Amino acid sequence: MFEHQTKIRTRYSEVDRMGYVYYGNYATYFEVGRVEAMRVLGISYAELEEQGIMMPVIRYEINYRKPAFYDEELTITTRVRKVPRSRIEFEYETHNSKGELLNSAMTELVFVDSKTMKPQRAPQVIVDAANKYLNS
Repeated sequence: MFEHQTKIRTRYSEVDRMGYVYYGNYATYFEVGRVEAMRVLGISYAELEEQGIMMPVIRYEINYRKPAFYDEELTITTRVRKVPRSRIEFEYETHNSKGELLNSAMTELVFVDSKTMKPQRAPQVIVDAANKYLNS
């Protein structure tokens, strides 16, 4: 399993009238975690797009347990458990500074050719990076 942690501090604009971080913001937090995890693997979204590869999210699930509040530092843990083929799954957990689990989530993305918009196999660079961590 590959795992990476990213710290995010919640901003005032992300809080609703109840004082909770608005639920829709977690998708953005998970994207930050995913992009940073891929960067650690040596993979850049920008470079993939330059090569004609897009990665749209085709599934997103989340289970909320506790709210986050304004100006809290959150830890987003991003995990990949299996080598991708034409899709890749990311798992996430959000913890507050007390270590409390706030939510758990997953996203599934598909590799798509940007010209044809048709699914394709995972780029070899991603397969190699995943193999390095998942098969060692």
